[in-house]
Parts: sequence; structure tokens; C-alpha cells
Amino acid sequence: MANFEKEIEAAVEQFRTLITEQLAREEKMEAGAAKKNFDGSEKIVIGVCGGDGIGPIITAEAERVLHFLLKDDVTAGKVEIRTIEGLTIENRMALGCAVPPDTLAAIKECDVLLKGPTTTPKGGTMESANVTLRRELDLFANVRPVSVPEKNIDWIFYRENTEGEYVLGSRGVEIPGKLAMDFKVTTTEGTKRIARAAFEYAKANGKTNVAIVTKANIMKKTDGKFTALCHEVAEDYPEIVAEDWYIDIMTANLVNENIRHKFQVFVLPNLYGDIITDEAAQIQGGVGTAGSANIGDRYAMFEAIHGTAPRMIEEGIGDYANPASILKATEMMLRHIGKIAEADKLARAMQICDTEAKVVVTGNRDGATCREYADYLMETVQKI
Repeated sequence: MANFEKEIEAAVEQFRTLITEQLAREEKMEAGAAKKNFDGSEKIVIGVCGGDGIGPIITAEAERVLHFLLKDDVTAGKVEIRTIEGLTIENRMALGCAVPPDTLAAIKECDVLLKGPTTTPKGGTMESANVTLRRELDLFANVRPVSVPEKNIDWIFYRENTEGEYVLGSRGVEIPGKLAMDFKVTTTEGTKRIARAAFEYAKANGKTNVAIVTKANIMKKTDGKFTALCHEVAEDYPEIVAEDWYIDIMTANLVNENIRHKFQVFVLPNLYGDIITDEAAQIQGGVGTAGSANIGDRYAMFEAIHGTAPRMIEEGIGDYANPASILKATEMMLRHIGKIAEADKLARAMQICDTEAKVVVTGNRDGATCREYADYLMETVQKI
């Protein structure tokens, strides 16, 4: 032990810094932020960011669909669709930061962001661009719907987006050759606001059950706090049943046909939500079929939940990528900004395209290209 006194002291000082920063973040949350209201907005600015790999390909088609659906609003100056540059892995690596300052500034000039997948380097200290954006824009609610009507599945997940194991990223401590420790953060205000978002959704949409998913029997301080605070919030919604579930059994329950149809709304900490929503998307048809919303009081970001598909780029078949995920994110974004009629048209057109199957994207050259699917989708919208 004596040989590591310097390392221990350095770790203690680092931990002190982290605690101080997180307390300041908690106090900022308690103070609250001005909420963006899209009712009567003079102009809505939509930022579009392609990202890496297949991201620019699928996002370009989503942008075409957006221009098609919002043509009148764009022409009238009520909506601006703005391309955001600089979030490529090459630029981020060259600058040594997850989100370059000028790119972040450009994003903050928008009201909402439609974003393609981005690459996160393995190893090193650079954190995920998504983690950075969620923190910098305070996008505390990651919302992912999953629907499989023929299996009686209609789920929506409210994943806490700015805390847990991800908030400190690579800022853990290490004693070289001996041990490494990362940290999990659960704050009072951070938990209450994600819980309230989940219960408010349930109330507004006639849902009667919210599943609180943790590992509170093991992670007693953090997950125990999360569970207790969710139940505290639940007291304001007596018409809704709040049930506790452990993450391990819930992953099993999602594939248990005898029970899974009973679930409606889920609320869970960051890491568990990241994992289990991919499982849920796979049940729906794969991560390529699922969209994702990241919502805060001021900003919101909508994205595909899958990765950059480097294999497709290496094999020269990026144009054959499935745009379903980013298009579902586009639908969620349209609803968020109050363009309900346009969102309904997009959702209906995607259903028709899936049923008719005249243009099918397979992810290989034996199927349609992303652009061909988008053309088919817009032709279908015109018929609705």
C-alpha cells in the first residue's frame, strides 16, 4: 500500500473534483431551465447532422423527406432546415474533442437536431459524441418506442440520459497495474425529472402501468435512490401502477410471450436503458427499425439507434443501408415540434410501404437503395 500513496492521493483529489462538479450540476438542475414551447413559434430551426459511416447517406434521405413534408412551412419561412457540419470522426479526432466547439455552437442555434450515427473511438479518452451532446444540451430523457401490433407489444422506454455510468465517461481513476474504477452518478433532481416525464407520458396517453427497472438489490446507493425517487413521483399519479423490476429479469421478460404484453411504460437509469432498448428494438425487427428521441427542456435531438455500419462502407454498399430508423426518428421529431399531421402521414406511409413491399431495402445489392426507398415513401405520402 505504501508504494501507492501518491496514486491514492491523486485519486482522492480527482474524486473530490468530480463530487464538486456533480453537486454544481444538481444545483443547476434544481434552478430549472426555460422550456421551449413550439406553439406559436415564429420560426423553428431544424439542424441536420450526418455523422459517420452510413449516417450521411440515410440522413440525407431523411432530410429530403423533411423538405418534402414541410415544403409549405419552409417556403413561408416558418421552418428552416439547416445542415450542421463538423461531427465526423476525422474532424473530431483531428481536434481531439468529442464535439468541436464550433459544431456545438451551431447546434445550439437550432431548436431540434436530426442526427445520424457517429463513431466512438475504442480506447483513449475521447467520449461518445452522443454523451457529450446529451450533457451539453441537457437532453435528460431518451425516449424509444417499440411497437409490434401482431404480438400485442406497445412499449415506450424512458431512459435517463445524462447520469449513471455515462455522465463521467472516462474520468474514473486508475492505479496502473493494479485496478481501475469508474463511477455511477444518481442525483435527486436528475431522477425526479425522468420519472416525471415517464409518468406524464403515461397519464397523457391512457397508460396504467410504469415499470421501474433497476438493480436496486445490489446497487443500493444509486439504484436504490433511483427506485425510491420514482415511487415518490408516482404518488402524484394514483391512477397509475408503479412496479419494481430488476434489469436482469426484465431482459428475460421482454422475450417471455406470456408476460411481455402487460408492459407499457418503462423508466430506467442510463446504462440499463441503453442495453434493454436495443433488445426491444431487436424484437421489433432490429435496431435498424427503431428511432430515438433525446429530449430536454430547451433542446431535443432525434437519431437512429444503430451504429455507423463500417462494414457496409468498406464493402461499398452504404447506399443500400436501411433508412427506417432515421425516418422513425424524423416522425418523432415532427411530433415534438407540433407537426402532427405531417408525422401521421409519414408514419402511415411507412406502414403502407412495409405492407406493399414494392421497394424493399435488404442492406445488400439484392435490395433497393436508401434513395429508392425514400422516393417510394414520398410517392406513397402523396397518395394519402
